[in-house]
Amino acid sequence: MITHPGFDPVAISIGPLSVHWYGLMYLAGFIAGVMLGRLRASRPGSGWKPEEITDLVVYIALGVILGGRLGYVLFYNLSHYFANPAGILAIWDGGMSFHGGLLGVIVAMWLYGRRTARSLLAVSDFMAPLVPAGLLFGRIGNFINQELWGKPTDLPWGVLFQTMPDHARHPSQLYEAGLEGVLLFILVWWYAARKRLEGQVAGFFLLGYGVFRFLVEFVREPDAHLGPVALEWISMGQVLSLPMVLLGGWLLLRSGRNPPKKSSS
Repeated sequence: MITHPGFDPVAISIGPLSVHWYGLMYLAGFIAGVMLGRLRASRPGSGWKPEEITDLVVYIALGVILGGRLGYVLFYNLSHYFANPAGILAIWDGGMSFHGGLLGVIVAMWLYGRRTARSLLAVSDFMAPLVPAGLLFGRIGNFINQELWGKPTDLPWGVLFQTMPDHARHPSQLYEAGLEGVLLFILVWWYAARKRLEGQVAGFFLLGYGVFRFLVEFVREPDAHLGPVALEWISMGQVLSLPMVLLGGWLLLRSGRNPPKKSSS
């Protein structure tokens, strides 16, 4: 058993100003996205200019933050925030939904695509390899915040969280960091290294994330106020991941039947 280090969620305090680790992790994810995006844009024939990436990531950041928070409120804890609407703004306390953030990012990519005369799928294909880096830092933020822990376990790497000291638990945040962050990044970056049909890179990402998230949910503790939402074992995270798997598979099959587009990912 490993005892959680009990990090102070506040990284820096200067007078009344407090900078939380959770916010710093999001900032690190966006910086990584800019760096990786510039690297992809600099490749010959990418169809993108490195100077475009900062604007794109600003769009994505707004989509992640607004969509992630609203998704958490709507999908996971609507009754609580309906009674405490001011708490919706307290994102430094945690409570972000990846699936809500994904919807926000889709809207942001659509808006950016309209501005730059690119299709939603072309922007999605370019963005897909950049997303896992943000997921990696976000899950590390969850671990620092001692939230979204796993189910009880007697395995030697089980972590005793101070926020749930009844039993050592699966460090599901770190499982997700490894699968959704590191492994998914390697797979999608490798897949996107070759010329693909429009929609295939985005589909590959959606399929990979959906599968990894569905599997981790088996050892992740469901939200106490929700519990299993179907068949006594299916969680909300699994319910929301299934459409991603289906959409990702559909994009891969659909793209495979279509001729290549001139726009590059």
